[in-house]
This record gives sequence, C-alpha cells and structure tokens, in this order.
Amino acid sequence: MGDTATILTEVFFETISFWWVIVPTIFLGLIVGGIPGFSAANTIIILMPLTLSMSLETGLIFMVSLYCSARMGAGIPAILVNIPGTAGAAATPLDGYPMTKQGKGQQALAMTFVASSLGGLLTTIIALAAMPLLARVGFYMHSVEMIVVMLFGISLIASIAAQDMLKGLIAGFLGLMIGSIGTDVVYATPRGTFGFLELYDGVPLIPALVGLFAVSEAFMIIEKRLIITEDAQKAMARPSWHATFEGVGIAFKRWWHITWTSLIGLVIGVIPGAGASIASFVAYQQSRSFSKTPEKYGTGHPEGLIAPESANNGVTSGTLVPLLVLGIPGGATAAIMLVVMQFHGVSFGPSLFEESPKVGYGMFMAMAVSYFLMILTILPLSRYMSRVTTVPTIYLAPMIISFTLVGAFVPREYMFDMYLALAFGVLGYIARRTGYHVAAILIGVILGPLLERYFLWSLKKSDGDISILFSSTLGNILWVGLVLSLVVPIWLDMRRKKNAQKDQEEIPIQ
Repeated sequence: MGDTATILTEVFFETISFWWVIVPTIFLGLIVGGIPGFSAANTIIILMPLTLSMSLETGLIFMVSLYCSARMGAGIPAILVNIPGTAGAAATPLDGYPMTKQGKGQQALAMTFVASSLGGLLTTIIALAAMPLLARVGFYMHSVEMIVVMLFGISLIASIAAQDMLKGLIAGFLGLMIGSIGTDVVYATPRGTFGFLELYDGVPLIPALVGLFAVSEAFMIIEKRLIITEDAQKAMARPSWHATFEGVGIAFKRWWHITWTSLIGLVIGVIPGAGASIASFVAYQQSRSFSKTPEKYGTGHPEGLIAPESANNGVTSGTLVPLLVLGIPGGATAAIMLVVMQFHGVSFGPSLFEESPKVGYGMFMAMAVSYFLMILTILPLSRYMSRVTTVPTIYLAPMIISFTLVGAFVPREYMFDMYLALAFGVLGYIARRTGYHVAAILIGVILGPLLERYFLWSLKKSDGDISILFSSTLGNILWVGLVLSLVVPIWLDMRRKKNAQKDQEEIPIQ
C-alpha cells in the first residue's frame, strides 16, 4: 500500500510537469470534438507519426488529454446549435439546446463543463481504486446482459413517446427500421440497401447524426432571424460572469446526480464495444425515470443536461480498464493507444502494474490531471462561446450545413455520405414540422443494430431457444431493474396526481 502511494505521488508530480503538453491538447480536443465527424480517434490516427516519435510518457499524456477534451468538446455545439459533435453527445441537445433558446447558453455550457470534469475526475479515481473489480465486469457482460443494457437506452423512446404516444412510437420504430438497413448479421444478406454498396455496412452514424440534428435544425432556424428569443437576446446583450457562476452553482448543487450518472458511464465504459452513446442514453433515461419532475425533461432541465454529459465522460476512464488489465481496447481511441503502447514494447495484463507501474497508473493520472485543468482553462470560455447564438441565422445556417456536410464526409470519405446527411436533414425537418421527435429516430438508428446483433448472437448460442434471455443471474437482475425503471416512474406519477387531487379536494371552498 505504501509503495503504491509513493508511486502515485511520483506519477502525479511527473504528470503535472507535462502541463505544457496537456493545456494545448485540451484546446485541440475542444476543436476536434466540436466538429461533427471528427473525434479523438481519427485525430490521433492523423497525428500517429508525431505520437510515435514522442517518448512513451509524452505520447500517452497527449492521447489521454485529447481523448478527454474531445469528449467534452462534443457537447459544446450540441448545446449551442443543436449539433452533437459525436454520438456520445447525442442526448445532450435534448435539454441543452432548449436552454440556449431561452438565453441560458452560458449557464448550460458552465453546467456541462463542471459535470463533465467532475464526472470524469470522479470515475478516474474510482477506476484507479477499483480496477481489479471493474475488470471482471467485462467477463460477466455477455450478449444476454448487453441486450438488457440496450433496452435501457431504447426505453428512452417510451419516455419521449409519453408526450404523444403514437408519434413517439412511430418515430422510434422508424429509427429501428433505418438501423436495420445493411447486411444482416447471420447470412450477410443485403436488406433495404436499394442497391447502394455504401449501405452494405449499415447506415453510417455520423451522416445520420448530423442530418437529423444539424441540417434539419439549419432548415428550421433559417426561418427566424436568431436562434434565441427576443427576451433572451436582450438578456445576452448585457454579458457578465454572473451567468457562468450561476451555471457552476447549479451543477455543484446536483453533485449527487453527477456522481451516480457518471458511475453508469464508468460501468458501461468497461464493457468493450458499448461506448459513450449507450451510456448517455441510458443515463438520460434513468435520470428522467427517477426524477420528481420528469415532465421538465426536454424543456431545458438542468438534470437532463448533466446526466448524459457526466455519463459520457465517465466512459473515458472505463475504456482504459479492459485495455490495461486485459489488453482488450474498450473503444476506437483505446485501440489506437494499444497500438502505440505495443510499438514501445509495453506488455498488458495484471503484470503491467508490477513491471511498468508508472505507465499503468500514469494513464489514469493523466486523465485526472486533464479533467482538473479543464475546469480552470475551459470554464472561463463559456461566456464567450455562448455569443455564437447571437449570430444572425442568415450567416449561421449556411455555416452549419457546410461544416456538417464536411463532417459527414470525413469518417469514410464518401461523397455518398454527404448526400445521405442531406437526406436525413430533410427527414429531420419533416419530423420536426409534423411534431415527431428526431431523438427517438436517432435512438433507433444507433441502438437498433446493436440490439439485433446481441439478440442473434444469444439465439445462435442457444440454438434458437428464446429462454436464454432469462438464463443469466446478472441478466435477470438487469431485467428486474429495467422493469422497475419503467414501472416505478408510472406509479410515482399516479401517486403525485392522486396526492394533488386529494390536496385540492381538502381546500375549503370560500
């Protein structure tokens, strides 16, 4: 114990001494995360020659800092202009963008920065302390358990549908149908591809994401002079630090909400292949389900913004656990880190923390220091970033469409993806105009294919026996949790209405 404490202290001071690497990387990550289609993974790939030429310690600090800041950066355009930078930020606009339209963009950004930093910092410390225990999560989470985890996220469609059941379910099922496009998992038979080879791998996520949210939003805002209301414009005409401190205060008052939603991200991040998009949707769904005011979600509710941002930053530390303990990357960025570490001759597994403790502990320490420095460097920027919303839409809409179409092109470098983003933009615009929720469509597109894959894997292992879905102890516990998360909110809502009616009846008539 004493040796570990000594190593951690040495690693901490060594990591702090690399502030000159971390601070510029944080700003690079913000830019990368904020551009749809870009991510920490493809940026590190582009800079791979530079990374490999660095020392192992410098290279790892650079990659970890970029990974953390890009995750946070993806939430900035999601809040200000309804453009999630990555799939992990897809749930952020649900409450972040309504706050912006109310003139509270500065408070929303401050809340996001605090929730992301605290969520990431907290889960990094927990991951460091509970690494052996967390590493076992990957062994217990098989296809059956993953099906239930997916259903937690997909059940968010039901929450959205509560406002208009028919339209919400239609939007969700449309998303699931779009997500089924491509070759099927078992026989690789093309489904719904209309002869386009570009769709054989399924509907690419980035064009769907930017089309449904960004392009459709650009079509919507061009009909107005500004994104924000006239009252909000008057409020923003008097810039001050008060709004930033107000956002910080709101976030700190909800420290417990940040804590438990970031833990959801940590656990899901440990599961290889799960990712931030699943974590953010599950956290948002759980936050709404057990809220005392679920009707406020989707209208600019602070907890609806804090939950997905805490969760998707909690994922970052989770992805390092299977990488370091098992040598299995938890995501695309972790896979690139694996390549760099192998290039430098690092061995993985439990022996890593005995043979090269400074490498193993150093990655978590770099993550903790990065999140700490983010609070100091990024928080003051919220006052200036929020001014984007005062730009007239006649300039803002073309810029949004241009950047997002480039973002749709970047991941696969197909012109087809740019046309696909425009097609999704038209679909999203029609959905918004007719009262359908684009978030419900996107949930189906993202989680539908994953649910199908795990479901078919389970049936294949059981020779088609559907009872395998209830054959796992952990899976059954998750099933109970899923049912409770759907039933308990309904029961609480009925109880609140009954109490309100009872109180109204007890009021004496004057």
